[in-house]
Amino acid sequence: MHIAQVGEAVLKQPAQDVPDEAFGTSGLKNFTAALLKTMLDANGVGIAAPQVFDGRAIMFVASRPSPRYPNAPQMEPLLLINPRIISQSQEHVWEWEGCLSVPALRGFIQRPEQVKVHYQDIDGNPCQIHFEGFLARIFLHEYDHLIGKTWLDHVTSTDQIMAESVWLQQIAGQKGTAH
Repeated sequence: MHIAQVGEAVLKQPAQDVPDEAFGTSGLKNFTAALLKTMLDANGVGIAAPQVFDGRAIMFVASRPSPRYPNAPQMEPLLLINPRIISQSQEHVWEWEGCLSVPALRGFIQRPEQVKVHYQDIDGNPCQIHFEGFLARIFLHEYDHLIGKTWLDHVTSTDQIMAESVWLQQIAGQKGTAH
């Protein structure tokens, strides 16, 4: 699958909910398997369907150490379909993040530290999960893609943008973290 790049119209369009009749189908299962493979091949820790030119509200949160995020926590990839934010913390955290659709750049973005989410699994079953820290950041980043935004929409100053190569040398190396 080809990953949409910043400037392509699909990244500005809100995603549509997956209809009930699509749950459990081979078409949905095949698409989500291909979406996960695309994310893994690109060393991402999350991906949303609009990033591969699909307008459905589908995303993965899949934190794991990688060249782009060497200190990310390990988790099994989690598929979230039709996610909705139930609540988010008042506490916000500033941190650097990157995006497969905004290659070679990092942005210093403020996001809630915690988020509670309702979503459906591959069979349409209702689920809830609570994310915090880096996992909350991944979810909120991917959720932005479902509402037609990227991290660039959160930037208020060019001081909040850095080349990823510089970030990897200066920021990640200094802090020992790669959020």
